[in-house]
Parts: sequence; C-alpha cells; structure tokens
Amino acid sequence: MTPMHVLNSYVGSPVERIEDLRLLRGKGQFVDDLTREGLLHAAILRSNVAHGRILSIETRDALDLPGVHAVLTAPDFGPSVPVIPLRLMPMPSLEPFAQPVIASDKVRYVGEPVAVVLAESAAIAEDALELIYAEIEPLPAIVDGTKAGDGQVLLVESSGTNEAAQYSALLGDVERAFQEAEYVRREKFRVHRHTALPMEPRGILAEWDQESERLVVWGAAKVPFANRRILAQQMGLAEEDIDMIENDVGGGFGVRGEFYPEDFLVPFAARLTGRPVKWIEDRREHLIATNHAREVDCEVEIACRKDGTILGLRGSAFVDMGAYLRTNGVIGPRNVAQFLVGPYLIPNVAVTASLMMTNKTPVGTYRGPGRYEADFFRERLFDMVARDLGIDRVEFRRRNLVPEDMIPYALPTVTPVEGRTQFDSGDYQATLARCLEEIGWDEKAALQGRLIDGRYHGLGIGCFVEGGGTGPRETARLVVEADGTLSVFVGTSAVGQGLETACAQIAADALEVPMERVRIYHGSTTYVREGFGSFHSRAVVMGGSAIQLAAEALKEKVREAGARHLGCSPDEARIVDWTAVTAGGKSVELAELAAEDLTAEHTFANTKHTYSYGAHAAHVAVDPKTGAVEVLDYLAVEDVGRAINPLTLHGQTIGAIVQGLGGTLLEHLIYDENGQLLTGSLADYMMPTASDYPNIRVVTLQLRPSPVNPLGAKGAGEGGIIPVGGVIANAVAAALAPFDVQPRELPLSPPRVWAMLKTAREGAIV
Repeated sequence: MTPMHVLNSYVGSPVERIEDLRLLRGKGQFVDDLTREGLLHAAILRSNVAHGRILSIETRDALDLPGVHAVLTAPDFGPSVPVIPLRLMPMPSLEPFAQPVIASDKVRYVGEPVAVVLAESAAIAEDALELIYAEIEPLPAIVDGTKAGDGQVLLVESSGTNEAAQYSALLGDVERAFQEAEYVRREKFRVHRHTALPMEPRGILAEWDQESERLVVWGAAKVPFANRRILAQQMGLAEEDIDMIENDVGGGFGVRGEFYPEDFLVPFAARLTGRPVKWIEDRREHLIATNHAREVDCEVEIACRKDGTILGLRGSAFVDMGAYLRTNGVIGPRNVAQFLVGPYLIPNVAVTASLMMTNKTPVGTYRGPGRYEADFFRERLFDMVARDLGIDRVEFRRRNLVPEDMIPYALPTVTPVEGRTQFDSGDYQATLARCLEEIGWDEKAALQGRLIDGRYHGLGIGCFVEGGGTGPRETARLVVEADGTLSVFVGTSAVGQGLETACAQIAADALEVPMERVRIYHGSTTYVREGFGSFHSRAVVMGGSAIQLAAEALKEKVREAGARHLGCSPDEARIVDWTAVTAGGKSVELAELAAEDLTAEHTFANTKHTYSYGAHAAHVAVDPKTGAVEVLDYLAVEDVGRAINPLTLHGQTIGAIVQGLGGTLLEHLIYDENGQLLTGSLADYMMPTASDYPNIRVVTLQLRPSPVNPLGAKGAGEGGIIPVGGVIANAVAAALAPFDVQPRELPLSPPRVWAMLKTAREGAIV
C-alpha cells in the first residue's frame, strides 16, 4: 500500500514496486510480444567448430525451402564486415581482438554467427538452418587460458600473441614489503567459467522506414544510447536517425543489453529487405553465444608481520577472455587486479591481470565482475594465513580493515588505463561486528568441524566492498502535464531492478507530490537527448541524482510561472500540494500553468564512485559420503549509505546471493579439449531453484551516506553476490578442518568436495 504523503516520506520507505501489478497481470510488453505487418523471422547459423577456416557456405537448399526470404553470409554485408568496438576502456592495442558481426574467413568459437536466415516464421527459419552446409577446416583449439600465451596457436595471426593486454594494479613498494616481512605465503586459486541466465533471453525487432530513412529497434536494454552510437557507425546513419526502444526486460545481470552481433545483423536485414525482422534467442543460443564470465586463475602472495598486520600483496591473474574482446569484457580483469585488496589496509600492492584469448565464447560482465573472483582469492587466503599465524580469522580481518579515519582511502592505481578511485565513506568495523552478532558467531563457534548426524558443520566469514555509481553523467527531464501530473524522463534503463519505483519515490519527495501523480519513462533514446544506462549499480546514484536536481529547477520554474499569473515576485509564490501556486490570498491551478511548457532538464555529472561495503557469513553442513554442501544459514550485512527503497533492495540482495550460491556450488560451463561446450543446456548446466537456498537473511544499514552525490546513496545491486564464493569456501574448509581440506577452486560441487575428501583421506593413510 502506498503511504500517505508527507515531506520525505517515500525515500527510505518499503514501497511496493509499481511495476509489479502490470507484470503480474500479464500486461507486460516484452520484445517477443511485438509483431509487425510483413514481419520476417531471423535465425542464426552458428559455427559448430571452435577454431577453423571457412572454406565455403552452401545456402542453395535453404533458399529453396518455401517461406525462406533470404540467407545472408559475410559477403552480403559489404566488402568489410563491421566489428563491435569496446564500450568501456577502449585502447588501440585491443582493436585486433574485437569481434566481427559475422564470421568471414575464420571461426573462433562454437556459437559464432556464420549465416542469417530470414523467413516467414521462426520455425521455417530454424528448419532452413539444417539445410545450410558450412565447410570449415578445423584448426587446433586453445581451451586453457593459462597456456594460451605459448604462441603455438594464434587466434588472430596479425597480433602475434594471444595475450590481448595486461593490467597492473600498483600501490607503494611491494618488493620492500616482502623483504621486511616476517611471514609470507603463496597460493594458487581458480574460479570457473559460468554466466548469468536472465529469465528472458535476448531479442530484437528492427523496422526500417525507407521513406524517412529511419530505423527503429525494439528490445533495447541496459545501454541503449551506447548501442545506438555503435549501430549508427556500423550502418552509416546519424544517431538521431535511429530510435532504440526499451521494452520490459526479464533480467539483465550485466550480460543482457550489451552490443552483440545480432544487434547489427537484425537491423541490417530489416534495411536490406525493407521488412521488419525479429530474432529471439533460445536457451541453448544463450549458453553458447551470450557473454560468459568469471574464468580466472590466480597466483597470489601475501606478506605479514607475525601479529597479522598485512604489509604487502602481489600476484598474477590469467583471465580467460574467450575468442574476442566484447564491449565490456575488460572490466572483469581490471577489477580482479584493483580489488584484490578489498576493504583492507594493504599499503603495498602489485597485481597483474593478463587477458588471454581462447577458443571459447567471449566474456563480458556478470554481476560483481572481477570482484566476486577477487574476493574468493583474498578471503580464502586470509583464512589460511590466520591459521598459520595462530590468529583467529575474525581478528585477522579486524586488524586489517581500513580504519574510518583513513577514508577517503585510495585503492591501487591500474595501468595502462590509469584507473584511480578511492573509498568515499565507511565504517567497515561496524558491518563486520553486526554480521558476527546476527549470525551468532560466538554461539556457533563450537560447531566448527563437528560431525552432527552424519554431516560436518562449519562457519565462513568475508568482508567486501561494492563499487557503483559510474559516471560521467546522467540526464533527467521533468514535465508538468496538462492534468497537473508529472512525467519524469530518465536516461537510465530498467532491467528488472525496480527502477520505476525508485525514481518515482525520488521525484515525489523532491517535489512533495503523491507518487500516484508521477509517471516514469526510462531507457528509450526518444525520451532524453543523452543517456548512459544501467550498469555498475549506477541507476539510482546517477539517474536519481539527476531527478533530484531537475526537480529543484522545476520548482523554481513553477514558482516563476505562478508569480507571473498572480502578479507577484517568485519569492512570494508558494506551491501547495503540487496542485496550485498561491500568493497574497490568490491562487492559480498547476494544470493551468502547464500550458506554459513547464519543463526542467538537468544533468548530474560525477566521476567519483560510491562504495557500499559489508560482511557476509554462512553456516554450512557437508555430507562426507556425497560431498553435498547444504547452506543452513546465510547472512549478508551491507551499508548502502542511503536506501531509497529497503524492500526492493532486500529483494535484489537475496537474488544476488542466490546467484552467488549457484555460481559457487552448482553452475559450470565446461569445454572439452576441442572447444565444444559440454554444458549447453539446462539439463547439464545446473541452476539453483526456489527451494535450494531457503535460509538467507539480509540486514541493510545506512551508516555512512555517500558524500559524492546529493542523495547520499550508494550502488547496492551487486553486494549480495561479491563475497559468496569466498564465504562458502571458508565455511566448507572450516567444516572439513578435521581432514585439512582447503578449497582452492570453484565450484564446490558435490563431486569436487567428495574428491577433495578422498584425496585428504588417502593422504592421511599414506
């Protein structure tokens, strides 16, 4: 139920999502719900060879199938096949590894597009794929990122290397720190390849108007303005000649909404044929074609004093990037390097992350990119170090957390992109203390390693930071409509996170108007002149701040318009309940003033990130006979600065934790030695279900608002997933302490846990 309106009553209140009623009644409009007269359906023929040279593609039989309109291969796209540029952190040296929209001479992963069928129905288009014969000469496939650097096989011959780049995160004098250290430990860890699976796969509908020479693309998500810019360059159009329309989206999680080959192929086909074209991804396509994530091998070394004070951290990570560098693929490796330190005071750091090209599906960002992996490496290492030094693992973390009086605190600088950032505000000790209290750490300490009813019990703990609020700016436009209601247009996008609700809360409070009188329009390129979308937990921080600033400007315009009607100065005019302007006993209705084009637009610009932070803890039970890990209790504590809507935030955090548990315990994209994906369906790629993890608790704190935006908010969409791998691995290690089992690799699936126990037992016997 919507609360009665009083000043500042919406922001901070658990308002139910205004999107949900429409969606629950089946009145949502997803891209596959759309149709157009004369619609053609597209299907993509994808390579079944991981690495090979295209000798020929025979399409005659497919073209002869009734209902097939066209079959397009690389030559149909002109003398030069367009490539997809990096959206984030581009560098000239990375350009050779960019993905062409369709393979022309060589294929580099199973799933790469080699032909496009256009037909009168999706079924006919799929049938036609079976009639295309692509002759591909196989080449040796690279499937191990740690061995890709030997140069025996090159994905891009002209580059002369399979190492696309190397990022370095540097702080202080790490060599001196290790020379002065009283204790040093080196370990190797690995996080496996997995990915996000939104409920709704990707989809596009494109329509070309020959008369106006305008292109409309439905199904835009996440970053429609950036994708419009890429598409305009590829098709030789002005940006303003393309409209990207955002429909309802069944989840994003970083993978949906980036620019993929289909984002060019479908609009190109629409312009070529003069007919609307639609393509909807199926689940197998999603698993082999949409961005993968997470696959990192890391060797890390720590230097400490005997009292547990950390002096330095150094290491090297090898990130399996797949066959091409996609739009946002470099963010994960960069974050692995910079955020290996987490929320801890580590004065000397030298970490490298190498981007290794292999014959697998390209990678991109997945919720908490790079941070999930880095947290697993670091928090696992910390438990090992604490045991070596004879220090309680909680105390080890307490001693090394960045103290509040040192914040703002600078993180290591990343080169060659020169990524500089600093924590904005925080009390890291407070969230750790609250986490220990809520999980009942002291009371449950006696359970560590105990065998109870045939299962070993253990607790795990981990601290984290969550970056958010990426700039450089975001725009909001507010309009008073003829009926006195308020329309709010924002450049951020909705990917299922409750954007409409949060934006309406912010606008309603800023203008002191009931939420029922606010309408939110988001994402589409038709609404504002510029937008940057929703990623890196930025939608509220950037878009919400733009709304706040635009609201102040709009109130001033309303007072000025009212003053003109009432014959007084703007200082004398007062807005009453967002229905009228009064002064000197006279009033004028807001609806009457709307005729004066009461509009305000404002851009919030900021290059400083926000940093939510917190601690997670877990209690698990491990069955030594099967290796199965049951999560008995999982607790997340996070300080988000200022929570716009605790209810939607609670849901986001639980969802993120479940994704983290799925990635830690179940999900695994497995390739064979020939680059064939062995887990290409949901029969093989194991996903968590609603009943798998019922015991998740979330505590949201608002201790330290962010000083870098007017709302004081911090991004909070990813904190639920970041620490999960390390926390669960630490809990499993604690449970299996009697066997000295030390997990160094994910996932902790039953077969892997069972194998670790078997190895430990055999070692004890020997």
